[in-house]
Amino acid sequence: MRQRIHLTSSSDNVRIAWTRAGSGPVLVKASNWLTHLRHDLESPVWRHWVEFLCEHFDSVRFDERGCGVSDREVEDLSEASWLADLECVIDAAQIDRPMILLGMSQGSLAVIQYAAKHPQRVSKLVLYGGYSQGWAVRDASQAQHYRAITEMMRLGWDLENPVFRQAFTARFLPAGTHEQIDWYNDLCRKTVAPEMAVRLLQARAHADITELLGQVRVPTLVLHSRHDEVVPFSEGRKLACGIPGADFVDLDSRNHILLSTEPAWQEFREAVLDFTDAHRAPDPSAEPGPLTRREREILGVLTSGLSNIAIGQQLFISEKTVRNHLSSIYRKTGVNSRAEAIARFGHRV
Repeated sequence: MRQRIHLTSSSDNVRIAWTRAGSGPVLVKASNWLTHLRHDLESPVWRHWVEFLCEHFDSVRFDERGCGVSDREVEDLSEASWLADLECVIDAAQIDRPMILLGMSQGSLAVIQYAAKHPQRVSKLVLYGGYSQGWAVRDASQAQHYRAITEMMRLGWDLENPVFRQAFTARFLPAGTHEQIDWYNDLCRKTVAPEMAVRLLQARAHADITELLGQVRVPTLVLHSRHDEVVPFSEGRKLACGIPGADFVDLDSRNHILLSTEPAWQEFREAVLDFTDAHRAPDPSAEPGPLTRREREILGVLTSGLSNIAIGQQLFISEKTVRNHLSSIYRKTGVNSRAEAIARFGHRV
């Protein structure tokens, strides 16, 4: 993959690094811990996320202030800065139509604030592994635990030996391979300085936007790993209950960052594509034409309610091939979603 990294300046003169790539509906992913626009493309932890977003969306990503390619030495790390930086990047990208917002982990706080403030600019909201309250607000009994973590970060974040960092990072990828965990440990050193890492963790501790949940009026999908060791599963349920009409998908995983090899990643992809209708990529200049034999086969299986993965297994084709055929089926038949296809063709096939 190729990307061009841009810099924009926030209202307090912090330079924020952002990039835009891919095609499809516009999707802006808020920043989260820890990313680095230059290194994510080669990462066994983040690469499949970037590929997925760029394959299906006109995707905008950016590094958080204090991290990655963005300015490393900054003063303000407050909730207000998270929203202001998201607004700044969206303005710099010159997005002139309603967009999908993706908030992962702490990024959920920023996109919820944005959706509540600018509902006319948001078409859909996707929240993964998110929360509305930091750990100090939702569970004060964890204070001693986090004090110990921050002290280890100060002492050992920059050391060659990753033992101190791993006490923190292993919670993000408890089911990761040695290669993935080693890479993530190394990313920490490349992305953020020790004291900034501590400050970012502390800034998240006291965040609380619970009162904004009821103000969100855009279609929302909430996804959360059932055994997430960083953000409790109950926090995902709280988001889904607090946002009017939100859909909720629980994923069978321990990882806070879903890995490409686990079934939960495929479930995440399929849920997001169905929710956003991003699997449709119509070519306005193409003639619709009749359905092919394979497309009729897939439509027949689709109406039985099977997922893309299950359809592929039954027909001995890949999940990506199923998605490509579904895009063609939707274009040729003029339907907008899986549910509409089932409702329209279920009695005919």
